[in-house]
Order: sequence, then C-alpha cells, then structure tokens
Amino acid sequence: MKTKAGSDKHILFRGERIYFSDEGKGRTVVLVHGFLGAKEIWKTTQDLLKKHFRIISIDLPGHGKSACYGYIHSMELFAKAVKAVMDSLKLKKYILVGHSMGGYASLAFAELFPDNLKGLCLFHSTYYADSEEKKRDRTRAVRLVKADARVYSKNTIKNLFAVKNLHKHKTEISFAQKIALKISKRGIVSALEGMKERPNRDIVMNFSEYPVMMIVGRYDAVLPMQSLLNQSEFIPSKYVLLLENDGHMGFLENPEACAKHLKRFFRLSFKRQGKALNIFENEF
Repeated sequence: MKTKAGSDKHILFRGERIYFSDEGKGRTVVLVHGFLGAKEIWKTTQDLLKKHFRIISIDLPGHGKSACYGYIHSMELFAKAVKAVMDSLKLKKYILVGHSMGGYASLAFAELFPDNLKGLCLFHSTYYADSEEKKRDRTRAVRLVKADARVYSKNTIKNLFAVKNLHKHKTEISFAQKIALKISKRGIVSALEGMKERPNRDIVMNFSEYPVMMIVGRYDAVLPMQSLLNQSEFIPSKYVLLLENDGHMGFLENPEACAKHLKRFFRLSFKRQGKALNIFENEF
C-alpha cells in the first residue's frame, strides 16, 4: 500500500491503482459506491459513522481515481479489487455496504469470500440479475454514453432521486452529478456491460450465514419497492429499512435516518452469536 501525506491511499491491483479512504476507529465497515459514484459520494455517511466504526470507502475500477481494466468490468472484478484493498490493510472480518451497483459487487464478494463477512447491506440493490428488458436498456445506455457521456450522466443522476423531492435536493443532485461527470466514457461503458452480465445471486442470499440489511426507497424509480421487499422475505437473518419518502439515493436524501439504522445494524451484526435478525423499520 502506498500513501502520501494529505492524499488518498491507494494499492496496486493487477498493475494499476485502486484508491480508497480509511477513517475512524473500531470494527470495520466497507462502503462500496454505486454506478457513476466514487468514494466521495459517501462523505456525509462516512462523517456520521466514523466516530463509531472504522470506515473504508473504495473507488471501484473505472470510477473516481481508480484505473480501468478493460471494456467489461465484471462484478467479480469489483469484488476482487475490494478484497485486495482489505487484504492490504490486513483486515479479516468486516461488514460491506453496497449501494446499487456496489450491492452487486458486494454480492459477488459474498459468493467469493463469505468467510470475511460479518454482515452485508444491500443499499437500494437487488440480488437478481438483469431482466432481458433491463439488458436492452443497458445496451441503449451504452449508445447514449458514446454519443454524449455528459448529458447521460447528468440525467441519470437526477433520475435517481425521488421526483417529488427534486426541489429540495438540488445541492445533493449537483454534488452527485459532479462526481459522475469525472468518470470516463470507458469507465461508464465497462460498468454497464458488467452489470448486464451479472448472474442471479439468490442462493447466496437465501443461504447467507451472516445478517443482511436491505434499504428500500418507496419512490425508487430504478428498483421497485415491492420487488425488494419480496426479496427480503427469503433472507434468513435480515434487517429491512423502508424509507417512506425517498428514491434510490437514500444516503443523500435522508442521511441521518440511514446512518442511524446502519449503526444499529452494524452493532447487531458484530455482536450476533447465532441469533437471527428479523427487523422491519419504517423511516418517515
């Protein structure tokens, strides 16, 4: 691992740099950003959590400052990059929090490296593969990115927020758009292709031996609320948080509530001794 004073940390992974941040003390939690994100997208969440936990946030390949590795970034590649960071820090047990695409990467991690997990949070994410319709949407998205990545990124970010709350989240939308606009066309396309290829990981979740949290937005236009709530029914040990007024970006739309419930989930997961969780919370 290499660092410079005042700079982001990074490691070499397959000959290229993967960047991450490392703040706080205590038991370790890893924040894995979503599509068009970067480690900075978690800043508010990280600030709310780092007094209680050690928080690692990672730029996935092709996002933030991390390198691209080809024309398809599989979820397994993302998972192995996360594992490389954690191994470099000599950390063996931790909780992963994956937002959207970061959830897909975290599920790949759970399949590849289950012994390292104390818990997993699917933050506006699903363990199902893309439907054929969704795959066609991603193919169309690739064409849009190649035509004008800037317009695509700005519009995509805006559509992740609950429509009814757009007027009060102008600052958050602008913040997320600035992060998205720094991502190269190649990074965007590689992620789209990787998401399109990912498999169902229902078996991984249905037989998980660690607690799983699902955070669901009632007004999520990307992943419908009821579909995610139905998925949660098949998870043995679960903590479900329904954000009653939010879309697909709960950690920016409702950061305090999300942090409150994440802290509770983390504490329960780290203390768990064979007892299953079965918690459902609504946050207005």
